[in-house]
Amino acid sequence: MTTTFGSLDALRSHGFDTVIDVRSPAEYAEDHIPGAINLPALDNDERARVGTIYVQEAAFKARRIGAALVARNLAAHLEGPLRDKPGGWRPLVYCWRGGQRSGAVTSWLTQVGWRAERLQGGYQTYRSLVHDALYQQPLPHRLILIDGNTGTAKTDILHRLARHGVQVLDLEGLANHRGSLLGGLPGGQPPQKWFETQIARQLAGFDPDRPVLVEAESSKVGARIVPPSLWTAMKAAPRIEVDAPAPARAAYLAQAYHDVLADRAELEQKLAPLRRLRGGRVDHWLKVWDSGDMAAVTALLMEEHYDPTYRASRAKHAATVLHRFPVAGLSDEDRDGLAARIATWLDSFNET
Repeated sequence: MTTTFGSLDALRSHGFDTVIDVRSPAEYAEDHIPGAINLPALDNDERARVGTIYVQEAAFKARRIGAALVARNLAAHLEGPLRDKPGGWRPLVYCWRGGQRSGAVTSWLTQVGWRAERLQGGYQTYRSLVHDALYQQPLPHRLILIDGNTGTAKTDILHRLARHGVQVLDLEGLANHRGSLLGGLPGGQPPQKWFETQIARQLAGFDPDRPVLVEAESSKVGARIVPPSLWTAMKAAPRIEVDAPAPARAAYLAQAYHDVLADRAELEQKLAPLRRLRGGRVDHWLKVWDSGDMAAVTALLMEEHYDPTYRASRAKHAATVLHRFPVAGLSDEDRDGLAARIATWLDSFNET
């Protein structure tokens, strides 16, 4: 049996006990339906081998060898991850196009007695839903951007707002990047398609009648590209602004970027692209680093690079500012209080 879904919302509430991605681990790693487990019909090497035989020798030979490999892998899955599944278990199975791999696995699972179904069109059906939502259709959500100079703890404030029940889309968290030149994080960034999957999943779970807060970003977060429908909505969205004094921002940045600031070689490497814009000032920043005053380093980076860049961008892209939130400091308590103030303001804004 095959099944299909007409929207991401329908897919989110699919009703199956388990979603099984039978593509190779490499395909699964690039992107997959959220919550799906990977039980590959063919592993990476096997898939490459069968594909080569199909192209260079004969389709029949490739199918015969592929069928034997799938049978061995399915036996391992039946004796391993699936061994304790009850008789009434109902899995949804998909591969790349909903063809031979998912068809073979679904057939065997049905023969066992489980109520297995195959996703019509496979992963490509799912990907077309994501693409339609993020590339073709306007977003149905009311976005509000949280803005402010570098070092105003915007991402941290978003996390605290989420604890107040505010609908928050954390692009930096989804992209595993702090969004600035120094913003790389351990583990690297997810593939673009997985980044988009996470965005689509979160947006699909939001109430369109309530605002969604998003940090004001450029069209890229690190190397990940903000998909067009979201970027269009962000450019048109009104903003709230956080305003904090420079010393508080410098101290917060020194704390938030302690990992980068702890390693001079890494810092120098990350600052290298700025030499074209800031020339010898980069060497001055590194000399200040040698003095051990990390807050002085971040203060100089703000004053001589980030703040001028922000002012230029703001002058180029005039936006409606709904409210400004001044804060004297950015300690943990200050950020808690600021998040509470913003959440209260959002409640009143939502009622208007």
